Amino acid sequence: MIYGITGMTDGEMIEKHSITEARRNLTKLVREAEGGKTMALTRRGNPVAMLVSRRTFERLAAGRRGFVEAYGDLVETVDLPELALDPDELFGGTRDTEPGREVRL
Repeated sequence: MIYGITGMTDGEMIEKHSITEARRNLTKLVREAEGGKTMALTRRGNPVAMLVSRRTFERLAAGRRGFVEAYGDLVETVDLPELALDPDELFGGTRDTEPGREVRL
């Protein structure tokens, strides 16, 4: 039995397949995954695993760079002093200078 559920990929509908059904139709499901389709494999109606293409897996497994790594790359490729950025000019009106609410401790 196939159920449409909202998936994790930009609101795209993801099919759910029981593990028993997936065993019977593994070749077909793998072909669909190779084509870019994402499917949820379920046990007793609850998703327990995802079937995705290798390309999708590699993209997800790569993760994202942390701030320090991204900033390091930026510093290596951009001459920051040459940009002559003035923090006061860029962010001067960002912070509210009014006092906050009164707090009793």
